[in-house]
Amino acid sequence: MKMDIKEDVEGGKQKGIREPLIGEQNNQLVHANKDHHHPWMVYFTTFIAVCGSYEFGACAGYSSPTQEAIRKDLSLSLAEYSLFGSILTFGAMIGAITSGPIADFVGRKGAMRVSSAFCIAGWLVIYFSEGPVPLDIGRLATGYGMGVFSFVVPVFVAEIAPKELRGALTTLNQFMIVTAVSVSFIIGTVLSWRALAIIGLIPTAVLLLGLFFIPESPRWLAKRGHAKDFVAALQILRGKDADISEEAGEIQDYITSLEQLAKPKVLDLFQRRYLRSLTIGVGLMVCQQLGGINGVCFYTSSIFDLAGFPSATGSIIYAILQIVITGVGAALIDRAGRKPLLLVSGSGLVAGCIFTAVAFYLKVHDVAVGAVPALAVTGILIFPVNIKGQAGSIATLVNWFGAWLCSYTFNFLMSWSSYGTFVLYAAINALAILFIAVVVPETKGKSLEQLQAAINA
Repeated sequence: MKMDIKEDVEGGKQKGIREPLIGEQNNQLVHANKDHHHPWMVYFTTFIAVCGSYEFGACAGYSSPTQEAIRKDLSLSLAEYSLFGSILTFGAMIGAITSGPIADFVGRKGAMRVSSAFCIAGWLVIYFSEGPVPLDIGRLATGYGMGVFSFVVPVFVAEIAPKELRGALTTLNQFMIVTAVSVSFIIGTVLSWRALAIIGLIPTAVLLLGLFFIPESPRWLAKRGHAKDFVAALQILRGKDADISEEAGEIQDYITSLEQLAKPKVLDLFQRRYLRSLTIGVGLMVCQQLGGINGVCFYTSSIFDLAGFPSATGSIIYAILQIVITGVGAALIDRAGRKPLLLVSGSGLVAGCIFTAVAFYLKVHDVAVGAVPALAVTGILIFPVNIKGQAGSIATLVNWFGAWLCSYTFNFLMSWSSYGTFVLYAAINALAILFIAVVVPETKGKSLEQLQAAINA
């Protein structure tokens, strides 16, 4: 079956592919170059896929603008709402862990359908909730869908994109997440919490409809041995007149070489040669999640209220700033390198925590109270947006567990000491900067093999 793929491509047997006559070669080359520069089907397919990223952001951004209204309407205690806000990440942890097997078994499109179904069910349960239990069930379901999306969308986009567009298209994943969080913050200031839940259905509706018009991942089809479907999907993505023989051959050779490798076991990760890689992956996840960003993201409105700043205005400013920062970060990441941006991001978190801690300290001790709102807003706006990178299963588990721990404990920490909370986060982020500076290597300009060699040196 695998040989059929290469034979179909190289022999020109697939419908729509044939050996050009001598006189037609120039025309075909022009058409191929035209499709190479204008692969509209790749853009359309990516747009449909990143609707899942938008849904991810809609789920993450829901709890901040709705906290006061939900607690009032359903008479929830602080502990009950903290569970509602944080249980999303617990569902996402389960979704992220199971997303790989699901995507391998039913395909990338099938995994996105499964994820959409959980999100739709979750939003509807939240909409009709009259108490904390159904509210938590709905939030858990949307979290599971969010976790699956966090894996399958960037994988799908990377697998369908030509190599010259892969970097640009994969950045759309994070940009759509941030945009959705920001939109939720903004429209959540004017819509009821039930209406905002219904709005959460829109991205999944667009995704489910769009999946009927886009091809499955060619790489997944090749891996499953669907020769004709693989060639047809790749041809659709590259254009009907494009020559796909070279790319198809490379894909099949790569998949064949992967299948010849021994399947890795979880315990293999703890061998000495992999230990530094594991330390870097898990360490970055711990630094990212325990630095407080999820607490700020999930409960932005309540922080502004506590500081005496209008929560609606603060949330809108914060939302707009997130989009700008993410856009700038996406533009600079390949030029400046990952490590410098991580260090800048960590420094911003420390500064933001210090500003916010000082603001709440002044408020608690009734000193310069007039400066408190400005200091708190400045501190929160410095917080860089949370960028969730993909990692291995252990790092992913740590990532989502850290997200749950941060979002669940945030309100309790704020009740204990508003300024002490941000002093704690500042200390964690300062340690994160030290970890990044000493342990994490730069990836700019290095191949995967060179990077692995540098890590293991």
